[in-house]
Amino acid sequence: MKNVIIGTAGHIDHGKTTLIKALTDRSTDTLKEEIKRGISINLGFTYFDLPSGKRAGIVDVPGHERFIKNMLAGATGIDIVMLTIAANEGVKPQTIEHIDILSYLDIKSAIIVLTKADLADDIMTELVIDDIKEKIEGTFLENAPIIPVDSISKRGLDKLVATIDRLSDETQARNEGASPRLNIDRVFSMKGFGTIITGTLIEGRIGLEDEMTIYPNGIKTKIRSLQVHEESVKTAFAGQRTAVNISNVKPSQIRRGDVLAKAGSLEETIYLDVKISLLPHSQRTVRYWERIRLYLGCKEVLARLVLLDSQTINPGDSAYCQLRLEEPVAAKKNDRFVIRYYSPMETIGGGIILDPFAKRHAANEKILQALQVKEKGDTGEVVGDFIAGNKDKPTKLTDVSAYIGVSEDAAAEMLDKLQEQGVIIEMSRAYYHCSTVELFKEDILEILNQYHGSFPLKQGIIKEELRSKAKLSFKNKEFETLLKIMENEGLVRTTNSIVSIAGFEISYDKKKSAIKSEIEKALLDGKFVPPTVAEVTKGSKEYAEVLESLIGGSVTRLDEQTVIHTKYYEQAIAIVTDFIEKNNEITLAEFRDITGSSRKYSMIILEDFDKKKITKRLENVRVLYDKT
Repeated sequence: MKNVIIGTAGHIDHGKTTLIKALTDRSTDTLKEEIKRGISINLGFTYFDLPSGKRAGIVDVPGHERFIKNMLAGATGIDIVMLTIAANEGVKPQTIEHIDILSYLDIKSAIIVLTKADLADDIMTELVIDDIKEKIEGTFLENAPIIPVDSISKRGLDKLVATIDRLSDETQARNEGASPRLNIDRVFSMKGFGTIITGTLIEGRIGLEDEMTIYPNGIKTKIRSLQVHEESVKTAFAGQRTAVNISNVKPSQIRRGDVLAKAGSLEETIYLDVKISLLPHSQRTVRYWERIRLYLGCKEVLARLVLLDSQTINPGDSAYCQLRLEEPVAAKKNDRFVIRYYSPMETIGGGIILDPFAKRHAANEKILQALQVKEKGDTGEVVGDFIAGNKDKPTKLTDVSAYIGVSEDAAAEMLDKLQEQGVIIEMSRAYYHCSTVELFKEDILEILNQYHGSFPLKQGIIKEELRSKAKLSFKNKEFETLLKIMENEGLVRTTNSIVSIAGFEISYDKKKSAIKSEIEKALLDGKFVPPTVAEVTKGSKEYAEVLESLIGGSVTRLDEQTVIHTKYYEQAIAIVTDFIEKNNEITLAEFRDITGSSRKYSMIILEDFDKKKITKRLENVRVLYDKT
């Protein structure tokens, strides 16, 4: 069943809390000061059942200008807003500011409730309605129904409830398939339970024992119990007001504006690339490096505006900006926000997040083009651009899911499509843009060329050494995938963990060619009892260089002091394999007798086979290594 959150908005003393009490028989003013002064200070929460059977959550926000911060915290997650305007007073300054705020939060469904209808005659009511229509022209409220209500006598409530029910059917359902995210608007401790947080689950679902993280501080926790509308549940769904009892976290570690989400689904940042627009009726021109107040989700944070396509933004204009925050937040692409002037505090505009994982940068044409793509909303292009920007680290599935705000399944589909289009490449569950992979290839080829230039008598560089020299810190599986791509393209050659440029051949001068022949003859003559490295190289640097150049080719290294001609090494493998296939096992003595080797060299050769998983030692015998 669809879950709906209804929020109030409107000027102070225009009957928001009284209206809610008339609808629910419950008061949302619970603080002693609220009751004493007769005004809402903090957020209030309750619920009621609609005729269709749906249960609607209600968020009551304060109307006083001093408590706009609290109003903004409550406005996030609202599906339908009830804008209250007193029939005997009409539109007031806070009415306008609340309309501005709601417009920037992209709330699409609204009802204008003309409260205190008993205090205005028909002529006054008609004048107020005309004024309202004039003030809301061009806003999301333009076609909203206007319903006169008397909360004391309850006149008009039936029509209001019926309208709420109808609009709740038309409201777009929240995304339950996305990774769960709950903006925390209250935190407290309850005896016998511990820490409780509350908020609207704006997407996804959460259940008992789910392991979660509180962002932006990355605090790990687990869900102990859940309540929705004062009833214990096993699962809470997107669009529900939810109270969550969490473990291993103190209330002092959490603040309003923090976010409860799955580990890895969000990322903390102090840089946001955004599109901002200023209110047409604002009196403020915003300049580069202006200090502003950002309201994102339930959080207020101070920030500096770095304008990217201008030096100022005039009222009614829009611009691309980078927000440099004074404390970290955790957000997703397309999240909406409101900005207020630093001092005096007044709402001046708002906007949308285009890149929640932005890096610190100034204005340039490439950045502006990228932001234009992100604003267009072509998700494939946006994801490709996001992965292309991660040149210094791999992009994971969870990164993409968090960035565009979709489920991991949906993100995986998108990544598969981008791979089919040749935009990205997967390397061991990590994704890289093809342009980045080309840079990796250039890096590897440059390292290999330098190595061949420095060591012309070496077949190539050891694979692990090459990985350590690469500019990007690759995991082993990712590096293996990259090398395989380069091999398939005919760029490199890998032989026995030695990597070289494809087609590279060692070139010997006359003297070194003679040394090569001498070494190979000595090893061929030695057969399965080869001379030691010291005997072959004779203490000569030139002999050592030539021997090293043959490793991986005509010579196979068994250990630091032992080499064997590859012809006899391969014969030894064939002998061992054939013997075990016929006899199930082979002993050291049997191998020595068949090859005419010594016990010492037989042991060295067989131990090398064990390391390379050709054989496996079982006490005093060896069997073939099972590779299944």
